[in-house]
Amino acid sequence: MNSNFPKSSQVDIMLFSEGTYPYIKGGVSSWILQLMKGLPEFTFGVCFIGATPYINGKKMEVCYEFPPNLKHLEVHYLFDNQDETPTPSNIKGNAQGFSAIRKLHTSFTTKRGQMPKMLQNIDFYLQDVTFEDFLYSQESWDFINELAMKNAPDIPFIDYFWTVRNIHRPIWILAKIVKNLPKSKIYHSPSTGYAGFLGTLSSYTTQRPFILTEHGIYTRERKIDMLSADWIEYKKPTLLQQPEEYNYIKKMWVEFFDKIGLFCYHRANHIFSLYRGAQKIQIALGAPEERCEIIPNGVDVDGLMQTIKLRQDPPRPIVTLIGRVVPIKDIKTFIRAIKIASQHIPDIEGWIVGAVDEDAEYVLECQQMAISLDLKFNLQTFTNNKATKSLEELEKDPDKIKFFGHQNIKEILPKSALQTLTSISEGMPLVILEGFAAGVPCVATDVGSCRDLIEGGLNEDDKHIGLAGALTSIANPEALAQEYVKFLNFHNGMWEQAQKNALTRVQKYYKEEMFLNDYRAIYNEALPLTYDELKKKVFAYYAPNKLPYPKIKVKRGKVSWQA
Repeated sequence: MNSNFPKSSQVDIMLFSEGTYPYIKGGVSSWILQLMKGLPEFTFGVCFIGATPYINGKKMEVCYEFPPNLKHLEVHYLFDNQDETPTPSNIKGNAQGFSAIRKLHTSFTTKRGQMPKMLQNIDFYLQDVTFEDFLYSQESWDFINELAMKNAPDIPFIDYFWTVRNIHRPIWILAKIVKNLPKSKIYHSPSTGYAGFLGTLSSYTTQRPFILTEHGIYTRERKIDMLSADWIEYKKPTLLQQPEEYNYIKKMWVEFFDKIGLFCYHRANHIFSLYRGAQKIQIALGAPEERCEIIPNGVDVDGLMQTIKLRQDPPRPIVTLIGRVVPIKDIKTFIRAIKIASQHIPDIEGWIVGAVDEDAEYVLECQQMAISLDLKFNLQTFTNNKATKSLEELEKDPDKIKFFGHQNIKEILPKSALQTLTSISEGMPLVILEGFAAGVPCVATDVGSCRDLIEGGLNEDDKHIGLAGALTSIANPEALAQEYVKFLNFHNGMWEQAQKNALTRVQKYYKEEMFLNDYRAIYNEALPLTYDELKKKVFAYYAPNKLPYPKIKVKRGKVSWQA
């Protein structure tokens, strides 16, 4: 698989991709491609890490282009590498090395973020305590047995044993990856987790700068995954639990990812988030405040503004939700909201534009709900993640709820009067900004950065621009419908004012070139410097010293601190 990918012995920037580019479509993958294409003066490498080569039983396929300045791409799987597993053997193991691992394990329950000194060096994993030592040595067995007796005597030992093995196993694989990476001047990860650990360990090994840009808060997302996972089954009988007690196996995974996140935060020269709320969460999770900055994403404002001339005046009462048809987007609440709004606007339509291949059962449930509410006559079919009917056929269809699948948003947005998001969780949804650039106001649930985008959250000037739509609580179809009806009354001036504010905001703060200029400046500053040189240049008063002056929250191609 790797043989057809570009290869190089050195690159300017090495990006770490955990389950994203070039195999999985989504915001992070698009961001990686946008960064590479928008900064052609730099050479990039991408190190992809995944669990296995398969998703839902199907082998993953590349779904993104390779820009000319992508000089190196390598792919690794953490839980599908049996060929790399050493042959079992009877060995004693390194007592001193396992003492360091004990310190690491103990540190999982503390708030200290620094990685133990021995574990910062890849030689520890490749020489002191090898993969073979960890898997088969007597020291490893004694280590796991000791932890089980101390921390989880009520849990079946076999469950505890394999949990410890599976938690730690990827670390040795990642260390081997770091050893063989091309020479890189900067390491950049879009998350903590395994990708961030790769960046952290690479930076410790080479003393080169490490930049972290979190799109979502990885540790919080993994907590949600772990605490809702049904593959981690063991827990005490309910009557034997203390009130605060929950599945210890899940707790082990949560603490592991918490600690990996802290390792990343405390090594990164820069810690970026996309919006103010995410920055606050990073700091609450232990990120050093003086290194935290905000770089919002940007969109092709000029290109999208060209679609405004295609808009009907006044537009048809079409409310468009651009997003995957999955439960976290809460499509069912949108359908209910359209039903309520249709009692006031009989010709209203709800368009759902986005992937329909991730949760077939949920797609079917949504269609059946629309039919039961008399918003749809028949079930739609899909081919290659698109509606079988053409865009023109769907427009003429009498249904009030229509599923389009993947479409070119430059064809969808000019036909939309309003955009909406009904999600129960979001990061920084670029679709809102794309809608703004196309002159489409947005009604969204108050999650992620939606409030910042709609009301203005970057600074006071941003707030003074005014509302570019409206916000509601989650799972509230009545409130959504009420806002739809207000904005689709084109005689009250609300829609026109929101459109004006949306265009002003996106032009002033969210142009793609602003985002690219930010990273261009960051890369140019870091390229010639070592980790320590950049650390002193970025901020001479690294924690624990008190900040000598207040911080500018948003970095926009200028000095990010002021006296």
